[in-house]
Amino acid sequence: MSACVPTRAADPNRTERTHPPHSPPPTGPRRFRIAGADVSASIAVFLIALPLSLGIALATGAPLQAGLVAAAVGGLVAGRLGGSPLQVSGPAAGLTVVTADLIQRYGWRTTCAITVLAGLAQLGLGCLRVARGALAVSPAIVHGMLAGIGVTIAVAQLHIVLGGTPQSSVPDNLRALPAQLADLRPASVSVSALTLALLLLWPRLPGRAGRLLRKIPAALIAVAGATAAAALAGLRLPKVDLPSWSNHALAGLPEGPVLGLVAAVLTTTLVCSVQSLLGAVAVDKLVAGRPGLPAGVGRSDLDRELLGQGAANIVSGSLGGLPIAGVAVRTTANVNAGAVSRNSTMLHGVLVVIATLLMVPILELIPLASLAALVMSVGIQMVSLNHIRTVTRHREVWVYAITTLGVVTLGVLQGVALGIAMAVAVALHRLTRTRITHEEREGVHHVHVRGQLTFLAVPRLSRALHLVPHGADTVVELDGSFMDHAAYETLQDWQKTHTAQGGTVEITGRHPGTRISEPTAVADCRCRPWTAWRNHQCERPQSAPSSEWDTDGSDRPEPDPADADGTDGHELARGISAFQRNTAPLVRGELARLAREGQRPSQLFLTCADSRLVTSMITSSGPGDLFVVRNVGNLVPLPGEESGDDSVAAAIEYAVEVLRVRSITVCGHSGCGAMQALLNSEPGGASTPLKRWLRHGLPSLERMTDDSRPSGSLAGRVPKDVVEQLCLTNVVQQLEHLRAHDAVARALAEGSLVLQGMYFHVGEAESYLLTETDGVGVFDRVRETDLTA
Repeated sequence: MSACVPTRAADPNRTERTHPPHSPPPTGPRRFRIAGADVSASIAVFLIALPLSLGIALATGAPLQAGLVAAAVGGLVAGRLGGSPLQVSGPAAGLTVVTADLIQRYGWRTTCAITVLAGLAQLGLGCLRVARGALAVSPAIVHGMLAGIGVTIAVAQLHIVLGGTPQSSVPDNLRALPAQLADLRPASVSVSALTLALLLLWPRLPGRAGRLLRKIPAALIAVAGATAAAALAGLRLPKVDLPSWSNHALAGLPEGPVLGLVAAVLTTTLVCSVQSLLGAVAVDKLVAGRPGLPAGVGRSDLDRELLGQGAANIVSGSLGGLPIAGVAVRTTANVNAGAVSRNSTMLHGVLVVIATLLMVPILELIPLASLAALVMSVGIQMVSLNHIRTVTRHREVWVYAITTLGVVTLGVLQGVALGIAMAVAVALHRLTRTRITHEEREGVHHVHVRGQLTFLAVPRLSRALHLVPHGADTVVELDGSFMDHAAYETLQDWQKTHTAQGGTVEITGRHPGTRISEPTAVADCRCRPWTAWRNHQCERPQSAPSSEWDTDGSDRPEPDPADADGTDGHELARGISAFQRNTAPLVRGELARLAREGQRPSQLFLTCADSRLVTSMITSSGPGDLFVVRNVGNLVPLPGEESGDDSVAAAIEYAVEVLRVRSITVCGHSGCGAMQALLNSEPGGASTPLKRWLRHGLPSLERMTDDSRPSGSLAGRVPKDVVEQLCLTNVVQQLEHLRAHDAVARALAEGSLVLQGMYFHVGEAESYLLTETDGVGVFDRVRETDLTA
């Protein structure tokens, strides 16, 4: 905190201070320090990055050293310059197919040059500040692209797992698979099977020892275990071959057709940029949910992230490395390991450099079949069931399927282009898919509009409106999410003309000219705006960014956001916002009338405070209908100074003598916690507010155990347990307490008041009304015929 210090007159003989009066004395140059959390996080990321980088290089057909170069550059350059401090960059599985195709067509040196050009393109996009535009790509297209890449990777690596050599395309690999199965290499298959088994079983180790061992990455254990087993068994297998750094191929001048090279640069730029930006957005969500994070770790700067990725690709391509993008597996490990700054990402790059220089003899013991199995598992995980469920829920499965099929059969750029075209077609189909019907019911004409009401639907809307005779009563039901200006003008002009000719028009659903549904993730909710039951359970599609963690192939489960159960403290604000937007326009007129005339309820409804008991829902009532009193256990204390309760007694007196209600209903319900507490209460002990209040229910408990006094029973069935029996008996007893109040007794004597008991079974959504049969209170089920009689 800064302190306000009085100013003093300048003294010419006083030596000028070089620092403020209350600041510490100047110190020497600040030392560069790395937090211990960053050190441990960098080691965890390094142990994952080392085998994956080699495996991805193997899958692309590039020199294996290229994967290590990309991992080191991604950590050092992208980690230092990028806009997402905790995102880890390097060779990603999502780039495997693109890079393999470039190497097949143009060779390795030209591929490196294309990587450099893609980095320059990313720098240009970052300077233009268009990073946010990449997020406009439909998640279904991104997920479909990743699934197509995953299928391509898995099919290609399957040949290496079986001991063979992959072909250049998925169709060729599938055609060659029967011959490959007929010529299995047992050594390769056994090493691959061991790798996959360790990948699958290591994260599932049980017990305390398992929790400790699971901290070691499964990828490292799988490759190390398979390598050790192959060495001990003396298996002769193709292994990692890292040539001398003096023979390492660097970028050369691009050679090939200009249009082909331009398409290659665009494809690499697109895949690298989209994957990195989606990963940066997703890491913000993961970081936000981690407590105790330093203030220095803010939200990602997407334009800076694009600049950092561009610089890293320029350096990686120039040094003969693979293309670079943000990698979710390593990023997740970095955040979960407790990283607090970009130092962890950079230190992991340093560790990769050290391992590349000092661990070459160890790395060359790794069988290629083990790396192929590792990458094949990553490819399989890229076809995420979470993604498929999400796009199916949003009715974009065709976009996903077309993109996946296009990537598998034609290539990444072509598949993405097909996906975009399909997404546009789906959007246009939804925009034009508007159903407009007209029917007459009991002399009232109903025009029902389902879907988006745009200018494309105006001719059909006009035809339906002109079917309504002049002077007729009309209801226009709008059931969609948007109405444009042309449709609004058409509806408004017809409404003015129709009312001028003596007709009436009621527009229900939403007000015209405004957005109709909330722009939230509750797209599949079919609840109306006037929902008396706020805590309704709608199936909520999961947000797209939560699944963007799979951008490099990890089939990671959807995050569990804090607001999934409505406990993040904003549920009330969201409910108020929804009321103001959807319900308030519909009830404002009625509430204005009630404000002018005052409340005139016909019933006093005394019920339990249980949150599952929604009075407006079970009674189909609205504003001004019920005068409601709620307390724990729907109790009515007997009048009197010692045992009475002024709050409930005052409400009863006000309702009967001031509001002149015509009936009082005591409503109990199933599963009442107050009745359960009453049964479990023991005499003596500390006197708590709850125990003092529940003493008003002791007469109900005594009544239930006294066979000489009638208690409540359900018609046609036996109460399932003693709690339900007490809930029924309590309603009968509280009605007796009501009669003891002077105001109620006088109104009953005058014949101006009726008392009734009610029981609501929460689990069955059934209501029962109390009737007297031979002195016994019987609760009869309320049927639909009872209401219409």
